[in-house]
Amino acid sequence: MFEKFRVFETEFAGRPLVVETGKMAQLANGECLVRYGETVVHVAVTAAAKPREGVDFFPLSVDFEEKLYSVGKIPGSFLKREGRPTDKAILVCRVIDRPIRPLFPKDMRNDVSIVCTVMSVDPDCSPEITAMVGTSIALSISDVPWNGPISAVSVGLIDGEFVINPNVEQRKVSQMAVTVASTDSRIAMIEAGANEVSDEDMYNGIIAGHKANQHIIEFIKGIQAEIGKAKFEYPSNLPPEEMIEAVKEFAMEDVKFAMDTDDKTVRDERLKPIYEKVHEHFDPIYPEQEALIDDCMYRTQKYIVRRWLLDEQKRVDGRGMDEIRPLAAEVGLLPRVHGSGMFTRGQTQVLTVATLGPVSDCQLLDGIDDEETKRYIHHYNFPSYSVGETKPSRGPGRREIGHGALAERALVPVIPPVEEFPYTLRLVSEVLSSNGSTSQGSVCGSTLALMDAGVPIKAPVAGISCGLITEGERWMTMVDIQGVEDFFGDMDFKVAGTHKGITAIQMDLKIDGLTPAMVKEALLKTHKARDYIIDEIMLKAIPEPRPELSKYAPKMLSTVIPVDKIREVIGSGGKVIQKICAECEVKVDVEEDGHVFVSGIDQEKCQRAMTIIDTIVNDPEPGTYYTGKVTRIMDFGAFVEIAPGKEGLVHISRLDVKRTEKVTDVVNVGDVVKVKVLEIDDKGRLNLSRRDALIDLDGMVPENTISDAPRRREDRRDGHRRHDDRPRASNGFIANTNKPRHND
Repeated sequence: MFEKFRVFETEFAGRPLVVETGKMAQLANGECLVRYGETVVHVAVTAAAKPREGVDFFPLSVDFEEKLYSVGKIPGSFLKREGRPTDKAILVCRVIDRPIRPLFPKDMRNDVSIVCTVMSVDPDCSPEITAMVGTSIALSISDVPWNGPISAVSVGLIDGEFVINPNVEQRKVSQMAVTVASTDSRIAMIEAGANEVSDEDMYNGIIAGHKANQHIIEFIKGIQAEIGKAKFEYPSNLPPEEMIEAVKEFAMEDVKFAMDTDDKTVRDERLKPIYEKVHEHFDPIYPEQEALIDDCMYRTQKYIVRRWLLDEQKRVDGRGMDEIRPLAAEVGLLPRVHGSGMFTRGQTQVLTVATLGPVSDCQLLDGIDDEETKRYIHHYNFPSYSVGETKPSRGPGRREIGHGALAERALVPVIPPVEEFPYTLRLVSEVLSSNGSTSQGSVCGSTLALMDAGVPIKAPVAGISCGLITEGERWMTMVDIQGVEDFFGDMDFKVAGTHKGITAIQMDLKIDGLTPAMVKEALLKTHKARDYIIDEIMLKAIPEPRPELSKYAPKMLSTVIPVDKIREVIGSGGKVIQKICAECEVKVDVEEDGHVFVSGIDQEKCQRAMTIIDTIVNDPEPGTYYTGKVTRIMDFGAFVEIAPGKEGLVHISRLDVKRTEKVTDVVNVGDVVKVKVLEIDDKGRLNLSRRDALIDLDGMVPENTISDAPRRREDRRDGHRRHDDRPRASNGFIANTNKPRHND
């Protein structure tokens, strides 16, 4: 039944890699089941038989489908089935797409779909890397035209040593997580997050990943040679060469003038009449080929920009190769938010807003990895007006999710740990104007917003992009590419980091890959640029994080309690914790490891809640002060609850700094008062004093001494009546004395 079933095996970073093909999805153009350790991913590639009409791009779609059965989970949604892809899945789709897309023919318009289905997950063997290798195999053995194969690895840095495809424990201590995809000769894609890693370590890690890829590339070539199909023919979508040359000759000088400006709006306005003029001339010559004529105009603009750069060292806006566009930074733009910062680079402008919340506001994740919550969240919005277009908002697309994740990854290494700063942080970057590298503008805007919010980040982070133009063996790089240079160039190499080192990288290519020399130069140029941005722009707008949080931000306190005391703090059915929240107007979060977080708008109320929790967990000690609520009134004093289940007596003689005739003259049930613990008797009962608290904390002067208190008083406590005239201790209870007792 399975005559075409084949199995291929090799070793990949010390673990078995097994490829099965010919058994499943027989109607796909190419498919394989890849087993890496106990991770299993099925990849299917299909292509349309005919090109899609009316498109001027290659219609490729990549889907990375996380099946929760792969990790033994049932989906948490109401429908109990997988819904839209998670952000993590979308990011993996982008990582797979970027290295394979440039290897498809530029003139093909047939739809190609790649579906990677994660069926089993071994946490030590990355399903993302498995899917990338599987995609390369499925494309290589299919009949879909593609100039592969590629391979991909993850590179970690542990104790100064590079580790290929680190396992779970190694990933926890690694200083970087770098995904490197390669062809047999060049580096095709880089996606990195790092803990302020030096340029040298990052470069060496990339090269280590590139070298590790070569073994898998040779393995895939062997599979392709043995069972690969012949590639199908497709109709080319390129304009005829004579049309390209005719349009170029006709419009060259006009297009040169139109392109020679630093203002995107001016450039677009200048190009409109040129397009009209070109169509008026060429539409009769090439009837019903308007799209191809537009393609010729695109090629003319690309030719001019690339010739200026390669031959004249000239950029469209007149800048030098390493010159950054005019920069500006502002903070505190929005009065009621917790923090805000706006970063402007040329015509790219991003406003980022920071919001602080309690730890319980962290994002819950329902994916296939071990991460269940996320405390630092960055969202990126790209409205149509930012590029001068009219288009309704339909929520974030894959690009927006990818750019937001890149900016998020760049800032994570400098965010203080929850023990030092017990907040959930959400940042939202609103792209107000876009003309190149808005993701790196978001990195800078995020740093400004965090510092404006008073978040004690380790160091400021800036981001910048580096472009590339190649022609045969010739190549050159330029810093801070604007939109037209990204559009007509070969690379967008985005690097974010601090003075100390790199925190994130994302590399997009339109060519088949980079040489090591290109990577090294891009790292060097971006480091110099981000140092300049931090020192000359960002730190001049705000030199350090604000010393205090916004008055509108919630105040947060945290402590750690013994795990066996958690039940006492929560109480039966949550009654204790609910009471604390209601009385103090705060939110209390208790985690399984004993961490307790208290949040509220009023610092005093947060502190009171924290004191109550401390009192529940630890017995009060004489000499300590508390704020409590009056729960009962007796003739001889008032009972004050300083924590749920912990109540003490304030004797009438200790209610005020002056003589008190009647308890209700001073306090009533429900009043909140400050008290001092005087004594804990042998039965564990608390003797409290409001008088002492007023003297010690508020500096009040007593009008009468304690000796003025009556020596004889009908005393009632917990339902027991006692009549005596024995000497009283300072707390109003019977002193320990051997004098004879006299009854009335």
